[in-house]
Amino acid sequence: MRISEGIPLGGLSFATSPHIATDVPLRSSLVLHPGEPSELIVQVKNLVQHNLRLRLRVEGFPTEWCQLGTESRSLSPGTQMDAVLYFQVPATFFEDQEALRPGNKEYLELNFRCRIVVHIDPDTEQEQVQDAEFGLYIRPYTAYMDFLPVLYREVDFIGRFMKIFEEAYQPVIDSFNVMWANLDPLTAPRALLPFLAHWVAWPVDSIWNLHTSRRLIRRAVELYRWRGTRKGLRLYLHLYTGLPLDEHLPNEAEKHISITEPFGKGFVLREAYLGEAVLGGGQPYHFMIRLRPDRPNSIDELLVRRIIDQEKPAFCTYELFIENLYVSPLSTTPNQTL
Repeated sequence: MRISEGIPLGGLSFATSPHIATDVPLRSSLVLHPGEPSELIVQVKNLVQHNLRLRLRVEGFPTEWCQLGTESRSLSPGTQMDAVLYFQVPATFFEDQEALRPGNKEYLELNFRCRIVVHIDPDTEQEQVQDAEFGLYIRPYTAYMDFLPVLYREVDFIGRFMKIFEEAYQPVIDSFNVMWANLDPLTAPRALLPFLAHWVAWPVDSIWNLHTSRRLIRRAVELYRWRGTRKGLRLYLHLYTGLPLDEHLPNEAEKHISITEPFGKGFVLREAYLGEAVLGGGQPYHFMIRLRPDRPNSIDELLVRRIIDQEKPAFCTYELFIENLYVSPLSTTPNQTL
């Protein structure tokens, strides 16, 4: 809770009573900021030589704003207790158009003259009622008061006057503070994505969903740098499929995105045996791609081939295998299919 700096009005009047005394600060007005909790403490003391049963209530403002808490409902002779009023004004108080409805009021009420009422020995013929008045003032909080000398912070009008400038300039300042988010494809508004794509010469294609488009635009320069290489092709497939890069695995065949080349020794004298000899070193400029998704039918093969054709060197050929792992109804071990 924040201590209010500017109190519009002050003063509190108490009804005199030989039975009970109420002690509150001299400045008994409370400034409430919408959306922030505040509290007012009232001390009640028994001045007579017998027990008193008490019931407290408050009035003069919307009851849903306040909760009343007391230590007990009775006071022994010479003892005192604290009654705490917990206030919470809705955060949308100034934006709530229901408060300005012409059927009720044509203006928004900001100042409330309230009372706390103490019923002594309630539900009896000797019941007595004592009350004390206090003021509640609804004011918007402005951080611009921190830039002023303490002398000006004590004036309520200055706070409301500074709120006008805060409402006018603060949205611009907030937009400037988060400008970085508008330039990051992962957080930029959807309407800015074509502009950001134009910056990096990335074609906007309707085949990509929004999440994938953001990732591709953000990594476009890196994809250009590694185009035509195994690393660039694996990165592109990773951004589309979401499969891990598995850079920690040394064996290429164990990766979720495996790109291998069928290199062999070919025909070597003194090492070739009948039935096992291979003439030549395999198909030149040829590679194989194996994708191992965790969910079957989660990858569009035509789109994957389009990516490969775009990223590979024009003279290279390839073979594509998409392996789906599934569990057979008759077995608990996963099987591999092509």
